[in-house]
Amino acid sequence: MNEPKIEWGRADLGGLLERWPKGEDGKPVQARLLCHCTCVDMSDRLLVNMLEAYGIPCLSVDPGDGGFARVVMGMSGQGVDIYVPENLYDDAAALSKEEEHEEL
Repeated sequence: MNEPKIEWGRADLGGLLERWPKGEDGKPVQARLLCHCTCVDMSDRLLVNMLEAYGIPCLSVDPGDGGFARVVMGMSGQGVDIYVPENLYDDAAALSKEEEHEEL
C-alpha cells in the first residue's frame, strides 16, 4: 500500500510553475506586482480567476501574517498582492483596468 503524501501546511499552487512562462534560459520569467487587493469583497479571487481564464498565470501572496489570518478568518486582514509574469504584465494590467470599469 502506498503511503499518503504529507501536504498539510504547503500552499497548493495548482501547477503554477508548469503554467508560468519560461525565458530563453528555461528559467521562469520574473514575477511583477500587478496590484494589491484588500480581500474585503473577493475582488482578488475574481481578478485572479479572470486573468487565469485569459491564460495569464497569477501568484497571490498574503503579506505579513495574512496567511495565518486566511486560515483563521477565511481572509487576509492585510489584503493580498497579485503577481503576474513580467512579459504578460501589460496584458494583465489592461485586463485589470477593464475589470475596474465594469464594476462602476
